[in-house]
Amino acid sequence: MAAAGDGPWLDDAAGRLVRPFTVSDGRTRPTVALDLMSQLMATGATPLGYLGPEHTQALDLCRAPVPVAEVAAHLKLPVAVTKVLLADLVDCGALTTKPPAFHHNPTDRALLEAVLDGLRRQL
Repeated sequence: MAAAGDGPWLDDAAGRLVRPFTVSDGRTRPTVALDLMSQLMATGATPLGYLGPEHTQALDLCRAPVPVAEVAAHLKLPVAVTKVLLADLVDCGALTTKPPAFHHNPTDRALLEAVLDGLRRQL
């Protein structure tokens, strides 16, 4: 039986009914350089041609700027597969991408210690 809102792609007992590599037609490399924190946003352009359900879901998630990692988590797909799907949408003009904007030094010791402290409090 499919879980509510998941359509025919997920089954309560079996899990995902379609293997992730079939979602990307067996492709493993995106045509656009994306990292986990790359920001994506829908352009409003209508993609030409067929979009699979995962493409449509990804496009819906990108109405506001969202990082690749968050899209992958919402789609419940491996990041490699998600990057291929997102690259398809960038290639057809439906999404735009930009590298993450760091307003600080990402290797700043104080920042890393604050993240570590936050993780320790969660455990």
